[in-house]
Amino acid sequence: MEKIKDNSKYFGTEKISRILLKMAPPVMFAQLIQALYNIIDSVFVGKYSENGLTALSIVYPLQLLMIALAVGTGVGINTVMASKLGIGQDKKADECAGVGTPLAIVLWFLFAAVCFFIMPFYAKMQTSSPDVISDVILYGRIISVFSFGIFLESIWTKILQARGDMKVPMVAQIAGAVTNIILDPILIFGMFGIPEMGISGAAVATVLGQVVAALIVMKKGYYKSPAIKKYFRYIKQIFRLGIPNILMQSAYTLYIFGLNVILAAFSDAAVTVLGLYYKWQSIFFIPLGAMQTCIVPVISFNHAARNFERCKKTLNTAIIFGMALMFVGTLCFEFIPEPMLRFFSSEEDVILIGITAFRIIGLSFIPLVTSLTYPVFFQSVGGSFKSSFLTIIRTVFLFVPLAYIFSRFGLGYFWLTYPVTDSIVSIIGFVMTYKFFNNTYMAKERSRVNY
Repeated sequence: MEKIKDNSKYFGTEKISRILLKMAPPVMFAQLIQALYNIIDSVFVGKYSENGLTALSIVYPLQLLMIALAVGTGVGINTVMASKLGIGQDKKADECAGVGTPLAIVLWFLFAAVCFFIMPFYAKMQTSSPDVISDVILYGRIISVFSFGIFLESIWTKILQARGDMKVPMVAQIAGAVTNIILDPILIFGMFGIPEMGISGAAVATVLGQVVAALIVMKKGYYKSPAIKKYFRYIKQIFRLGIPNILMQSAYTLYIFGLNVILAAFSDAAVTVLGLYYKWQSIFFIPLGAMQTCIVPVISFNHAARNFERCKKTLNTAIIFGMALMFVGTLCFEFIPEPMLRFFSSEEDVILIGITAFRIIGLSFIPLVTSLTYPVFFQSVGGSFKSSFLTIIRTVFLFVPLAYIFSRFGLGYFWLTYPVTDSIVSIIGFVMTYKFFNNTYMAKERSRVNY
């Protein structure tokens, strides 16, 4: 563990671009495998049943909520640990890590219990098809009740990343994804003597993959629990810094749920298109997600050490990298939307609606980089309110209201919600970041340090 602790110190001295280029590839590769298993999951389910593909689109917001609680809490632990390490308080960083496992278990239990009981009501809110409702309940209950793997893996992964260890989490996520990919066709269609399980097989494959990933990060990610009397202080710090990320991801759940409800008024095919967009998004957003993961410990470390110029440089470097790579996604969504859609579905209504949707949504990818990176930056420097503000503006006050307004003019206009929303949030985030770096105290500290 000492080696990893020493590695974390280099956040304050190494060239920023070199840090990100060293840390990002393992994260990107792991996220690529994760994205591939999400896509392959949908491919097999789509081949088994079109209703199942729609059900996956409906359950997707709940999966985002699960990830929000798990990863958001992990980000809080990661940020607290990075801050402690930045000022040399290694023992307190270890104590914070020790709070992670009990916290993950409690969050899993609460999430599983609530989702089990609300699943029928949730399904009926978004579709009137009895077959789709049945699939939503079946798939949704399995992935929520047996979600302990994702909660534990997310916490332990963020603990390792706070100390600069990106390789073990990468191996864990790859192993989990490969497990899922291998088990998907076996369980869905029934192979090697295993009975055909249909959509429930896809759910079982998902949770087993999560358990495999958790077991791999457990060895280095599990820390001994500190004294119970210290829990309240650490939990308070964890959620103060983690709530912006939880809100950001939870808001995604709410706005995608809202978008599904609006699209359901047009057709189930429109709901399916939205789900397919998010499947492809998981591939094209890998560079952005990797940058966000990598800048949190770097910015937190340097902010705690009062190296504000490095915080700014880290932010700018991540944005430049993110925009350059996201441009590739824009080109794909503009020029090859039909092959991307046919990869999942042969239903002509889905293809027709999806071509228009993908081309319009693709215009949002460049402003999306800053729209999503600014909240992560403020979270990293302890600006929970500012981070939450940007997230809430995007997902609550802009996304669903604009989607409803645009939908009144027709389904084709609905998709304008994406580029319009992210452009507005990017402008607001830029102004807030400019003010943050140019206040009197910050300007003094930056001029004090000779880089």
